[in-house]
Amino acid sequence: MSTNLNPQGAVERRAFVSQLIAATPDALVISGLGSPSYDVFAAGDRDHNFYLWGAMGGAAALGLGLALAQPERAVLVITGDGEQLMGVGTLGTIGAKQPPNLTILVLDNGHFGETGMQRSHTSLGTDLVAVARGFGIREAFSVRETGQAGEVAERVRARRGVTFVQAFISPDEPPRALPPRDGVHVKNRFRAALGLQPF
Repeated sequence: MSTNLNPQGAVERRAFVSQLIAATPDALVISGLGSPSYDVFAAGDRDHNFYLWGAMGGAAALGLGLALAQPERAVLVITGDGEQLMGVGTLGTIGAKQPPNLTILVLDNGHFGETGMQRSHTSLGTDLVAVARGFGIREAFSVRETGQAGEVAERVRARRGVTFVQAFISPDEPPRALPPRDGVHVKNRFRAALGLQPF
């Protein structure tokens, strides 16, 4: 049974994301479709941010590939419950590969925010922490307080094991902060930040 039958959470999403990114300045950040990308951009645009605009379900998969390719760097995926549910199978591969430098943060408002605020599976009985553990991600837990951003940041910086965090947030939406929509620009500056040539 899900512990998120009431999706109203105590975590203030913008403050939580801002605190987390400020405490992990060297992390490579992948942000999922929609509001998570707005939250990451609102915390400050950086060359190490990779915003996904339309690749719903792809954030964790991209984070996995990046973590495997850049094992000396901390990789932080920030996404939503709907986006993670669409790409839930990726958690199985993450559990099998166990990249120690990968942290996945799911901002869970219990709704599909980009398609009309229909209730998502997490407010209808799905427990994403239990799902992640079932896929072999042992360090999987939920947070309900904004101040727990520091605890998550410690996990990101430590790079001692793949971590899955479900942050329960309110379904209220803060004003949109739109990151660059030029995918080629975002890709090339991200590659440049890694010391790679554009292509």
